[in-house]
Formats: sequence, structure tokens, C-alpha cells
Amino acid sequence: NNFTAVKTELASFSERLAAAQGNTEGNFLETFWTPDVQSSIKQFLPVNELKVAFSAGLTDSGIVGPFDKETTLTFTKIIANIGQGYNSSAGVFTAPVRGLYFFSFTAADYLKGYMGLYLYRNDEPIIFSLELNDHGGYASITSALALQLDEGDRVRVALPASYRLYDDSRNFSVFSGFLLFPV
Repeated sequence: NNFTAVKTELASFSERLAAAQGNTEGNFLETFWTPDVQSSIKQFLPVNELKVAFSAGLTDSGIVGPFDKETTLTFTKIIANIGQGYNSSAGVFTAPVRGLYFFSFTAADYLKGYMGLYLYRNDEPIIFSLELNDHGGYASITSALALQLDEGDRVRVALPASYRLYDDSRNFSVFSGFLLFPV
């Protein structure tokens, strides 16, 4: 029965967790949340029960950029990461199943100049949002879309060369996504 199999897999997972005490959370995920473990757990879950959602703030340190070249942003302040699809070290979401996903991002700045972001599926730019802050006060942009992904497709947000953003503990700049339904 599926429940017993999932329970057995989780017990094994718990034993490995207990053995890994002292590891940081990032090392734990890299070490134990392997594709084999994910695949084992997914095979016991009906696809309609798979839950995938994430939301992450950019940073607490203020201005990000400008950079000399386009840079993938690493939204490191995890607000939610159900299903562990978002990798905050790389700034990349990887689709665990083929499906229709919803993504949004918001970016802010308070200095005069350009701010903007690309959203990529794999290496293909899907959206570019741009704002010229010519008044020097807080300004923000938000974009959202539904995007069909295949299992293993990667979605990321990138800051163009010479652009900048602002974020602090109030989460002005956020990247979010979730699975609407499998296809």
C-alpha cells in the first residue's frame, strides 16, 4: 500500500537526518534530498497531491548591482519552499513535474536609474520588465505569468548589466512560483 511505502521511505529519511546532525541546512539538502530520494517519494504520491510552491526575498543588504554583465539573482531569504523546487544557492527553480506553473517577481529601487529583470525558462528569456526611476523615490515593478514547463525545466530571474535593485528586511524584491496543475 502507498501509505506504508511512503512511511518506510520517510523513516529511512529520518534515520539519515539523525545521522547528519551538525550539517547546515544547505548541506543536508544537497546530501540527502537527492534526485533518487525525490523520485522515490514522488512515485508514491498521486500527481494531483504533489504540492510545489516557493517564495523568496532577495537580500537584507540594500542595493544589488549594478554588475558588469547580466547576473542571475539568488533570492536567499526563503519565505516558503514547499517541494524544495527552488534552490536559493543558485537562484533557480527546477520543475519536478510537467505542468502549468505560475511565477511572479517584484523588484524595487529608490535611486534614479534603470531597474529591470528578465525571467528565463532554461536559457530562453520569457519576460523582460523595465522601469526608469527618474524621480529618485521608491519605485517598483511586478510581472506575473503562467508558464508550461517540462520536468527538469529551470526558471530563474536575472538582472541586466548596469541595472540595480534594492531590498532589505521588508522584502521589496521577491520571486515566487507554484504549480497550478500537472499536464
